[in-house]
Amino acid sequence: MITLQVNGDDRICEPNLTMIELLKYLGLNPRLVAVEYNGEILHRQLWENTIIQNSDRLEIVTIVGGG
Repeated sequence: MITLQVNGDDRICEPNLTMIELLKYLGLNPRLVAVEYNGEILHRQLWENTIIQNSDRLEIVTIVGGG
């Protein structure tokens, strides 16, 4: 197991998850979030190839529609 920080909280997950797998593991719809990964916005096209590492820091924002 690895430990990472998600929105300021420590979380534990399986090693070797991709960003998409992590988002699903956290119960989030990957189509409805934006991700900052270790201080940088991570573009969606990189999510499939980004492997989550121990001590990574993520800020995940849910996109909300409305008017």
